[in-house]
Amino acid sequence: MLAWVAGDAGAFERLYRRHKDALYRYFVRHISPPDLAGEAFQDVWQKVIQARDRYRPDAPFAAWLYTLAHHRLMDHYRSRRPTEAVPDTLAAPDSAAPDTAALQQQQAGRLLVALATLPPEQREIIVLREEQDLTLEQIAAIQGVGRETVKSRLRYALAKLREVLGDGP
Repeated sequence: MLAWVAGDAGAFERLYRRHKDALYRYFVRHISPPDLAGEAFQDVWQKVIQARDRYRPDAPFAAWLYTLAHHRLMDHYRSRRPTEAVPDTLAAPDSAAPDTAALQQQQAGRLLVALATLPPEQREIIVLREEQDLTLEQIAAIQGVGRETVKSRLRYALAKLREVLGDGP
C-alpha cells in the first residue's frame, strides 16, 4: 500500500491480486445472493482507492482492509434483515479426485450451514480468524470491541459449531 501511495501504479494491482479472493469469500460468507456480496466487495475496493492519500500504516494492510469490509458489512446488515442465509455450496478444488472433491464439497456445505447458525458477530470472527489468520487484537479493532469480547465470541462460536456439526457438546 505504501508503494502505491508513493506512486507505484503496479503496487495496487499486486495488492488487489493478493487480497481479492479472500475478501470476496469474506463477503460471500456473510451476504447472499452472491451479486450483493460482489457489490460489497467492489465498494470496499472503491474505498481503498478513495482513501489512498489518507492511508496510514498503523496496522497491517489486511487489518485495515477488513476494517473497511466490516463497516461495509454493518451497512449491509442495517439496510437488510440479518436473517439472510449463507450459501450452502462451495466449489471444490479443480485438481481433486472426484470422490475427494465430493467429500470436500459435502464437508464444506455442512460447515457453511453451521456458520449460518451463528450470529453475525461470531460468524465474522470465525471467518477473520480462520480464513484471514488475523489476531484477536486485529479482530477487536475491526469490530470495535475489546480483545476479551472477541475471545468470548470466538469461544461461543466454536462451541456452537461443534454442537451443530456433532463434534461435541
